[in-house]
Amino acid sequence: MTRPSDLLLLRDKLRAFAEARDWDQFHSPKNLSMALMVEVAELMEHFQWTTEAQSGNLAPENKAEVAEELADVLLYLVRLSDKLEVDLLEAALLKLKKNAVKYPAEIVRGSSKKYNEY
Repeated sequence: MTRPSDLLLLRDKLRAFAEARDWDQFHSPKNLSMALMVEVAELMEHFQWTTEAQSGNLAPENKAEVAEELADVLLYLVRLSDKLEVDLLEAALLKLKKNAVKYPAEIVRGSSKKYNEY
């Protein structure tokens, strides 16, 4: 018996959530991508003016707020991929394969250079 992926379950919950509120009419790819960027900006605010060390060691209350922002980003991303009929998990796995070719571990280990700089 196959089990739907967690992303598919989340997608279905988001569809039902939007349908119950008659929000599908507002969920165009344009609007969803803009909402996604707003949420990413809200996530970034939590790290603005922090040091590298501080950004990796959040206080519990800040971590809870960051978790909410991450959830918002994920929700909009899943909803956008649904509207565009993109299998998000498949797309992510394909991109990971492409990045493995673009950034071979034996060449780029420990380097932050972009693929066209080595």
